[in-house]
This record gives sequence, structure tokens and C-alpha cells, in this order.
Amino acid sequence: MSANKWVTSKKYIGIRYKLLENNDRSYQIRYKVNGRPREVIIGKKSEGINEQYCHQKRNEAINNAKFGDDAPVVKHKTKNFTSVQTLADTYFNDTIENKTHKQTLGKYNYKIKPQFGEVDVATIEQGDIVKWKRLLTEADLAHKTINSYIELLSTIINHSIKKGMKITNPCIGIEKYKISNNRNRYLDSHEITLLKEACSQDQRLYSFLLLALSTGGRRETILSIQKKDINLKRRTVELIDYKNEGEVYTGFIEKEALQYLKTLSLESLSPNHFLVGLSTTKIPGKTLSNNLKPIIDGLFNDGLSKDDTKNRAVVHTLRHTFASHLAINGSPILTIKKLMNHHDIDQTMRYAKLAPDSGIEDVFSLYEHE
Repeated sequence: MSANKWVTSKKYIGIRYKLLENNDRSYQIRYKVNGRPREVIIGKKSEGINEQYCHQKRNEAINNAKFGDDAPVVKHKTKNFTSVQTLADTYFNDTIENKTHKQTLGKYNYKIKPQFGEVDVATIEQGDIVKWKRLLTEADLAHKTINSYIELLSTIINHSIKKGMKITNPCIGIEKYKISNNRNRYLDSHEITLLKEACSQDQRLYSFLLLALSTGGRRETILSIQKKDINLKRRTVELIDYKNEGEVYTGFIEKEALQYLKTLSLESLSPNHFLVGLSTTKIPGKTLSNNLKPIIDGLFNDGLSKDDTKNRAVVHTLRHTFASHLAINGSPILTIKKLMNHHDIDQTMRYAKLAPDSGIEDVFSLYEHE
């Protein structure tokens, strides 16, 4: 066979190759788009390309053209094929001690692995990420959630880059959705009553609700409360702030929550029983959310977009409700800061506008010293 002469494959239609001067082979696929021929170089045998791979890429190109994508998505397979799954395995093995390991691994397995797990990371381009972002959007996922998937994929790739892998991160430069973090929605007294009534027949949800409204703790904080953390005589509860490295702080039990806890026959429980669920096994946060979210959506979110963070109620709204009602009842801002275990006063100042003392009387009597 002479060099530079194309030879048609005897096994596959539309595939041909030519022998190069170094005895390597260069492969090409041929197909038509709207009656016009297209020819695309796939790669060399030395790069791991073969006729079967070209046949696969030709079928992809034809399907893309048939459904309106004029250009074939051609990804060059190399000898050093490294899948995204390989990078993910490295990342999760190195971060297994992280508190969010299970949650992060779940996110990867849910949306990233099915899309990119078996793809050679060196072949992923920005256009692939943009296309994936569009698919996630069409699946009606919240913008914040979509951003988190792209950020996780980027983190996994960057982890291997830092370890010396010479690749380009295709997530760099991808425009993220702009998210408003001003989630100040809180429940008024009537809404609180409606939610209590809706959860009253489920011990897990009802106890979670009362403890959340009594302490303002985050979801994982409330789910972690055990019998040994409760002092009914002093009406106190020891809370774990997982957002601040497991810091322990003290909360207090309001009247309705106290009365409810007294009905649970706590004396029959071991010190390690969790109050939500009354079991020695902690209820997973996702399980709690999956059960409580539909109730909240049905009561308060009808007709609201998933990205309407200003008006939608979510599980975390219970924490804002606690702080908001403290402010409405006139609690000093520093007291609210302590009860919320905020480390920055700016986090607490968002509730200051709800305080009944707006300062109007102070201004009206500002210069009346006599």
C-alpha cells in the first residue's frame, strides 16, 4: 500500500484510512448532510483510533446532523485514555474524611457520572459543558443546583490538575446562573399553624418542626439532637453547628415544644436516642427533606418558580422564621445573633428591619431635653 492513498474499509461503510510515511494510519469518516458530502479526520492508529471507533463516531455525526446539529461531535481517543470516573475516584478517595463526602458523592453519581463518567476527560470541551447545562435546565432543576453540579465537576478535574495531570478544565469560563441569596422568607403565625396541622400525624416531621421553630437550628443540627442533649428542667438543648466545624452552642425550648417533649416518655429512651424519629439511628437529612418539602410546597409555593428564592418557602425557612419572630417580638439584635450562633453580625442584621422599634419615637423626641 502506498502512502497518502485513501483505502476504503471493507467492514464499515463510510470509513477509510491511509498509510502514513511512518507506517501509522490516519482514519477519516464520510457521510452526507442535506445531500452534501462531509469528510472528517478522526485521528491516527497511534492515538488508539480504529475502524470500530470511527464507525461509532460516524453514527453519532449522522444522528447529530439528523436532529439539527450540523457539526459532528468528534472526540479524539488517545493512548492515555483517562475517564472522568478515574478522576472522580481519585478525588473522593482523597476527600473521604470530609463531612460532606457522602452528599458530594451522591451528587456526582446522580448527574455527573451518567453524563461524563466514561468519557475521556481530555476530549471534553466547553461546548459539552454548555450543552449539559442546557439539559439540566430543561430538566427543570433549580439554577443553584445546576451551578453546584458544574462546580463539582470542575473541582474534581482541578484536583487532578493540582496533582500534576496536564489537562485543561473545560468548566473554566462557563457562565453560571446568577443566584440571589436573599432568602428572607419566613412564616407568619397563621402559616405556622397550618404547617403544624399538616405535620401533626408524623412524629418525625412534627418533632423536627417544633424543635426547629424553638431553636432556629439548621436541618442537620435538629436531626442530631439526642435525649442526652435535652435538659427539660432548665429548658435547654445543646446544639451542634455543623456549618461552623461542629461547634456546640445552647438553645432553649419554648412552651409548646416543651409540652410535646414531655409526652414522648423520654425516660424510657436511652441517652443516645435521637428525638426526631425516636431511634438510635439518625434520620438522613435528605429523607427528612423529601418528606417535608412536598408539604411546604403544597401549602406555600403553589405557582412559584423554583428559582424564586425571595418568595418560596423551604425547610431552611424555619430557621429564618425563628429569627424573624424574635426580631418582631423586640429581641435585641445581639441576642438574636447569639441564639442563631452567627459568627458575623452582618448575618443577623437582615432581621433588624423587622424590629417593632423603628426609631421613629427616638427621632421625634431627639432634641426634647427639657
